[in-house]
Amino acid sequence: MEARELAYFVAVAEELSFTRAAQRLGIAQPPLSRAVKQLERRLGVILLERTSRRVALTVAGQVLLEEGRRALEGLAAGTRRARRAGRPDPRLTLAMKAAGDGGLLPDILAAFESEPEAVAIEVLFCGFGEQAALLRGGFADVGLLHGRPDLTGLDSETLLVERQVVVVPVRHRLAGRAVVTLADLDGEVMPRWAGPPQGDADGLEGPEVRDAGQLMQLIAMGRTVAVLPESVRAYLGGDVVCIPVLDAPPTAMVIAWPEQSRSPALAAFVRAATGVVAHRGARWGPDGDRSGAGVREW
Repeated sequence: MEARELAYFVAVAEELSFTRAAQRLGIAQPPLSRAVKQLERRLGVILLERTSRRVALTVAGQVLLEEGRRALEGLAAGTRRARRAGRPDPRLTLAMKAAGDGGLLPDILAAFESEPEAVAIEVLFCGFGEQAALLRGGFADVGLLHGRPDLTGLDSETLLVERQVVVVPVRHRLAGRAVVTLADLDGEVMPRWAGPPQGDADGLEGPEVRDAGQLMQLIAMGRTVAVLPESVRAYLGGDVVCIPVLDAPPTAMVIAWPEQSRSPALAAFVRAATGVVAHRGARWGPDGDRSGAGVREW
């Protein structure tokens, strides 16, 4: 099977039209039709049912569409990774949302610089929940992810497990409380996350947010409140406050990277990250625990 033929088939299968697929690919329709027929001959199955009025996927075509998408995405990701690996100035690209390092990144970078395999670090700031897709797509080498991300195709290590707090404007009805429960947040307007959900409280659907700066501004304006990891405290301005949510489940921050990576620089970065967490846990572990466990609970 040739990648070109597979790409042509995926375009037709998604458009369910040879005419629209040819326009999308920027080619004439006859060579597109020949390529799909050639692919069917290679596989020995019918992929598309064609009539004068419609194009429909067969069962085999539906299977190849899903598998073909993954194969083409993997090919594109491999191309990006190979190009980055072959650059004359080697570097690692770290994907993370703004203020999404739990306060660990400065120490991680300092520890990484002492590693023999250290290279330059390029930080790719992204919106909520976009890190995993950037890693799978070959746009980034390593990422810091929160909550319950889809780690399909990725290896990972948990760095932090944090309790959650609700961030509200200073004039909010709950602003003076020492603690709250999820029930106290009933009826509050919650943000619509552009990626996977990051909070656990139910509420009225509010504005869509993509990054931490936008979210904090909306909270300060009284447009929404949000349930976030407690490490967000380090980035708050004077116009918002955070209150622990007693019954919100803990949330984790993980470091993740593509499966089967063989990059010595990446291995050194992960080693530096887990080493920083172990060191902090040994000094300031939960409830005075000085065991030096690799996962610190904040």
